[in-house]
Amino acid sequence: MGRYIARRLLLTIPVLLGSTFLIFAMVYALPGDPIAALAGDRPLAPGVVAELKDRYNLNDPLLVQYGKYLGALLQGDLGTDFAGRSVSETVAERLPVTVKLALVAVGFEALIGLIAGVLAGIRKDSFFDNLVLVTTIAVVSVPVFVLGFVAQITLALRLNLFPISGIGEGLYSYLLPGFVLGSLSLAVVARLTRTSLVENLRNDYVRTARAKGLPPRTVLAKHALRNSLIPVVTFLGADLGALLSGAIVTEGIFNIPGLGRTVFQAVQSGEGAVVVGVVTLFIFFYIVFNLVIDIAYAALDPRIRYE
Repeated sequence: MGRYIARRLLLTIPVLLGSTFLIFAMVYALPGDPIAALAGDRPLAPGVVAELKDRYNLNDPLLVQYGKYLGALLQGDLGTDFAGRSVSETVAERLPVTVKLALVAVGFEALIGLIAGVLAGIRKDSFFDNLVLVTTIAVVSVPVFVLGFVAQITLALRLNLFPISGIGEGLYSYLLPGFVLGSLSLAVVARLTRTSLVENLRNDYVRTARAKGLPPRTVLAKHALRNSLIPVVTFLGADLGALLSGAIVTEGIFNIPGLGRTVFQAVQSGEGAVVVGVVTLFIFFYIVFNLVIDIAYAALDPRIRYE
């Protein structure tokens, strides 16, 4: 297992280099002059413009800028924005907000999605099974921004069950946006659990366990469900990384000051250092989550070994 983890960690180096260079090149290719955007309606003096471009390496070619960025990144420096604030400070301030939102979303996915999927799987072709299938199809078909506005108007504005925006009421403020953020993935988890469980209940080892006289709950929990969770765990782990980077729309609708909203604002203002720094962090999280998933496979399925 140790050698496998070491190999996976070594593989993260080219992945990080390739992905960060791609993001850096895309930011480099954005139209417009970030210095002019920083100045607003009043143009800056030529000397000030030249000094700012030299400070932020804007006069250098792409590869030179990227090389300087990597050198600073190896020292733990994510760069500074045009206001002179360290990107690391921005990340330290906004990251906990996005992490809380993503964890609430994953909690809804795991709790509601697994329960609905298991009940639908053991009651195949029943009314509840059909209800789960129809509901999940409807949820998947609705865009997140539409679901967010509908939930905000009905549950927050009209029924006054949740805060309409912001994070002023602590964890309670994250419930509605967390549910909206995880709604699509919740439907996928339910359908994936249901399909995997139905398939495993037909396997020979389940029939053998039943023939031995094991209680139905034991057959379900220790045999069918355990193997059925492997694709679900894969999806949940990968989705946690996706939720961290995909919270832009939800954070915008509910006015949540997280990293997703920070990236959106940075793209609008041409803050390349903020965009590249935050996206690099998202990529690192995504790689770590996938490594944890691979290690969890061995706990779920004893047949999986990495040595």
